[in-house]
Amino acid sequence: MATPKSLSKARITALGTYVPDKILTNEDLERLVDTSDEWIVQRTGIKERHIAAEDEFTSHLCIRAAERLRETYGAALDDVDLIIASTTTPDFSFPTVSCRVQQHFGMERAGAIDLNATCAGFAYALHLANGMISSGLHRKILVVAGETMSKITDYTDRSTCILFGDGAGAVLVEADPELSGGFESVILGTNGAGGIHVYRTGLAEQMDGQPLEGKGKIVQNGREVFKWAVRTVSAGIEQLLEQAELTREDIDWFVPHSANLRMIESICEKADLPLAKTLQSVQDMGNTSSASIPLALQAGVNSGRLKFGDRVLLYGFGSGLTHAGLLLRWDVPDLS
Repeated sequence: MATPKSLSKARITALGTYVPDKILTNEDLERLVDTSDEWIVQRTGIKERHIAAEDEFTSHLCIRAAERLRETYGAALDDVDLIIASTTTPDFSFPTVSCRVQQHFGMERAGAIDLNATCAGFAYALHLANGMISSGLHRKILVVAGETMSKITDYTDRSTCILFGDGAGAVLVEADPELSGGFESVILGTNGAGGIHVYRTGLAEQMDGQPLEGKGKIVQNGREVFKWAVRTVSAGIEQLLEQAELTREDIDWFVPHSANLRMIESICEKADLPLAKTLQSVQDMGNTSSASIPLALQAGVNSGRLKFGDRVLLYGFGSGLTHAGLLLRWDVPDLS
């Protein structure tokens, strides 16, 4: 679904991220499964990933990311009126991750909801936050995206265990009545018939009449997802630019979901976007699902590449199959 260009009254004002201390390197994985650093880098570009401690879960990572946001930008959280948490690996089915975040910070005025759009979740959450604020229903929304993918990864399956890492990101989305176009265009889409390409089994024991493998763990048809993502994201980018009446030259940074460096390279090639204008987090973080885009944004800020006023194209995609793209202005202040 493409949405016509509209006048946004919301902007992102602060960013914070967190990854666990423990690092799992390719050399570590060589001792677990039949693989090698050369094999992993050649196929994915990943060198290492961060892994949550046994007693560390998604809400803990999201809370730490929000604390970093507050510490870095001096942002107040007590007047947040809605928390949106994007995750596919919640601590519990309920209470939600967003409720745990609300409890920690004591945000008495805030509603709290969780959203699961897998690796597209952060983009979906931003779309929802922008809509809620631009409609006048809310003024300040905390969006957190966190994953503990290691807890649903099968470390005997070399095709998946090399990919995933843990992490979280948080942004504040705030009302700005004088703003015209903080979020400039959006595209959402789903192909539910492709949902079996990536799944985690849950209450159901079968999908579309077929038994599910690996109960409680990820099972992935990576090749099919790769082909779908390259085709779908490149077409979505074209629609985003058409909606906003912009060209590729108007984009300062492309920030796709960091699933696999080779996938990002293929998307850039098909979409005719230079890899040099792409921010990613996959090499040092692995695939962190919905947390990968905020982690990539943080890498851009830390390196001094992403600056206030830059036009950024975000694109998440993943299981479902679902995808979401957003074109926006980066309104987080430079602190350097």
